[in-house]
Amino acid sequence: MRLKDRIAIVVGAGQSPGEGMGNGRATAITFAREGACVLCVDRNLASAQETAAMIEAESRKTGGKALAFEADVTKERDITAMVEEAPRRWGRLDILHNNVGVSLAGGDAELLAITEQAIDNCVAINLKSCILAAKYAIPIMRQQRSGAIVNISSMAAITVYPYVAYKATKAAMIAFTEQLAYQNAEYGIRANVILPGLMDTPMAVDTRAKAFKKTRAEVATERDSKVPLRRKMGTAWDVANAALFLASDEAAFITGVTLPVDGGASVRRG
Repeated sequence: MRLKDRIAIVVGAGQSPGEGMGNGRATAITFAREGACVLCVDRNLASAQETAAMIEAESRKTGGKALAFEADVTKERDITAMVEEAPRRWGRLDILHNNVGVSLAGGDAELLAITEQAIDNCVAINLKSCILAAKYAIPIMRQQRSGAIVNISSMAAITVYPYVAYKATKAAMIAFTEQLAYQNAEYGIRANVILPGLMDTPMAVDTRAKAFKKTRAEVATERDSKVPLRRKMGTAWDVANAALFLASDEAAFITGVTLPVDGGASVRRG
């Protein structure tokens, strides 16, 4: 019960269509299992409701609670409403977890093929949403003199990655998280960022299978072969457990950290 009685917002708590579990859903479930009340935010309300229902089904054992909330995080008014909802329901806001992001699904491409629309779309979803969520959460946390922000970037930010907008926005998220950390440390607010590597999630695998006209198994096998640790991709639970640690008091003296969750890919050079 590392998050007992904590109030958390998980942005991107639904998931893309496909097999398995997405990072946002796994994190919302993990937070609730550790005793948190979780606002499950997604632009797809039905998907957020599925996540909330999973949490509520376990609530007798865990004590965690969940509420689904529909928001298009490219819209400032939706973000404002999202951040206001958690303290309105439960009295405070302890954890903000930003887990939205698109690459191929948002129209991302290599430099000579990318369009203005794709750039604007990826920037709005991947970066602007994170900045605006913090803009409205930070005043609440400053008043409380406590809070934890956990952002999800990507190993694409620091390794070879072919598509322009995703790499650029996820790299910017790291810099923004560091800024959040040093500008809010005096208020007892911590901010850290996770860099998932090759993960077996619907967005990562099923989206690529569709885009590249391959089977899911073909894409998964190719990605597995690139992972140093056991030649096997990570799962959403690996990201969720890292987020749990950073959100909990076990990380009370950790802020401004960039944490790879990548099966050792980041130690490979050249």
